[in-house]
Amino acid sequence: MLIPWDVPQPQLSDDVHPALADAARAASAAYGRARSLHTRLELREEVADGADGTPTMLVDRIVEDAILESIHRSRVNLLSEEAGFVDNGSSITLVIDPVDGSANAAFGVPLSCFAGALVEDGTAKEALTTWFDTGRAWHARAGVPTSFRTTGRTTLKGASVCLMRPKTSTQDAWLRIANSADRIRVLCTTCLETMLVAEGTVDAFIDPGSDTHRIMDLATALVTVPAAGGVLVDLHGRPFTFEPDLTRRWSGVAAATPQLAEELIATVLNG
Repeated sequence: MLIPWDVPQPQLSDDVHPALADAARAASAAYGRARSLHTRLELREEVADGADGTPTMLVDRIVEDAILESIHRSRVNLLSEEAGFVDNGSSITLVIDPVDGSANAAFGVPLSCFAGALVEDGTAKEALTTWFDTGRAWHARAGVPTSFRTTGRTTLKGASVCLMRPKTSTQDAWLRIANSADRIRVLCTTCLETMLVAEGTVDAFIDPGSDTHRIMDLATALVTVPAAGGVLVDLHGRPFTFEPDLTRRWSGVAAATPQLAEELIATVLNG
């Protein structure tokens, strides 16, 4: 069955870097075409292994192919989970998750997004996340406050928290957080969930110890969440780096405040 809903173009401001804007528009257009031409099961089909060693779905391949065309037009480099590092000889690299929430995207669950960060000389300077099904976009520059803000919550009690789905190694920590928070959500799209932290829709997002995230899963949050007044840290204090080694993993914690992040980490690590 085809997905009958159109995919809108992202709502971008004029100050988004042209390479980021072009990649985001290309991603939305490609996802829209994919939904109109392929069934849900076709989009979910695993067609290859990505550069990060995880399976590539057809929906990922279609969207990333469009982004590859975009970065060649813009003459910037690319670091992506499917293609790996593509060197166009530029000082700028776009670190991109073409489709975050691939399974959601394939089946038409309206919780998936494009996420891209502009990195120059190893430092993330700008970030853009676009929600495919709504066109909503979150844009931020490092060190420049955003118009949207986190909730400012400092304690886990009463908090609204997004969590990754529980895995065998994280079940106990997952339940400790769930039992302390007021409300738990599992949306299966880290890039979108961290934006909800940035805009104050939820108080925090955490991977409670599975070390699932690659750098492109967290790159946009690394810019956007601090610009909105919050923090993004690794559960074990490891620094985020933009090396093209896609075997590296982190357990990301995005929170409205440093205090909330610290309590979440203590709840996971110390019980």
